[in-house]
Amino acid sequence: MSLVQDVPKDSFRLSMLVYDTRYRSITIQVIVLILFMLFLSWLVNNTIQNLAAKDRTFDFGFLGMRAGYDINQTLISYTNDSTHFRAAMIGLLNTLLSAVIGCAIATVLGVIVGVLRLSKNWLVSRLMTVYVEVFRNVPVLLWILLSATILSEATPTPADYRVTEAMIAAGEAPKASMLLDDSVAITTRGINIPAPLVERGLPRLELGPISINSNMLAFLIVLGASLYGWQMLRAHAKRVQEATGVRPTTWWKSLAIVVLPTLALLIAMGFHLEYPQLTRFNFNGGIELLHSFTALTVALSLYTAAFIAEIVRAGIMAISRGQSEAAAALGIRPGRTMSLVILPQALRVIVPPLISQYLNLTKNTSLAIAVSYMDLRGTLGGITLNQTGKELECMLLMMGIYLCISLTISALMNAFNRAVKLKER
Repeated sequence: MSLVQDVPKDSFRLSMLVYDTRYRSITIQVIVLILFMLFLSWLVNNTIQNLAAKDRTFDFGFLGMRAGYDINQTLISYTNDSTHFRAAMIGLLNTLLSAVIGCAIATVLGVIVGVLRLSKNWLVSRLMTVYVEVFRNVPVLLWILLSATILSEATPTPADYRVTEAMIAAGEAPKASMLLDDSVAITTRGINIPAPLVERGLPRLELGPISINSNMLAFLIVLGASLYGWQMLRAHAKRVQEATGVRPTTWWKSLAIVVLPTLALLIAMGFHLEYPQLTRFNFNGGIELLHSFTALTVALSLYTAAFIAEIVRAGIMAISRGQSEAAAALGIRPGRTMSLVILPQALRVIVPPLISQYLNLTKNTSLAIAVSYMDLRGTLGGITLNQTGKELECMLLMMGIYLCISLTISALMNAFNRAVKLKER
């Protein structure tokens, strides 16, 4: 009778780092990491030496210096006595404003166009095809310049809104009139809209160089809490439907949860609108949206929507035709079939490439310099860079900021993708 003994394990030897497959991959990774760190240290050392040879230093102290230039559109308080850091924050907020509004418009328009491209109506589908092919095959910079030209040349001047005594006596109307019950004026200088104001506002929060509007913060907190309550109500209604087969009526509860708390806050703060008024040379009061911002946002939205439309169309076509046929057999209308059956399943195909389009739109906002819109590229990477001569520091800051924005968008969209993906049972 023979006994089988365990094979003795080999003791570790240095040669195993190369010849043993259990350790070889780790060895290669360590070597590559060391080489990369050596290259990075050489690059940094070489940059410091070259800067020293030109009597220049690498530091970010210039951010605390006086900016000395004006910015035509700001979301927070700013004067030319503010620091370069404040100017960079203004540019960053302008970039985010254009990116967020552009992504929202492009998504809504892209979904609509993508669905209409699959319409059985020959004229509608062909018109949508023309829109997609025209916009996505022309460089976005040209669309930005064209939008700015149209807004500047095809709109009336402020003087065209003026009503003189002679015109009243003669019964003549002005060449142009304000829109939406005399609340919106579109001129060659910009678009003037009512401004939201409060009589009993909260004090601002000063966190070092950052000043936070407490009124807006309170509004966002209340709105966020209302939306969270609405989601909880929907989840409760879904549980009741799964348990009983009958979905309870929730529309009036949803409306009350979302609207009433926000409305109560606005009434408590004395919310009212300040309408633009025509003065001697221009409109004063309200909010003036510069044509540079409007042209940039509209052009980016229309351009990106063409790509999103193709993504949506491809996602819908990826769903089996049997899904729509089964919905039709159950008596579900085509519109409800698209919103309740097809699109929820198509999201797993649509969302991943949609992330890339959001990232492209955000990065394309740097083209705002072509229409003199003061975004991050125009402030930190433009005037601040030229005034301070800190090219390397400004470029690194801009790259880091755009990288953080892109990673944040990717993380949020990936979380949304995980939330809407199909759950296997």
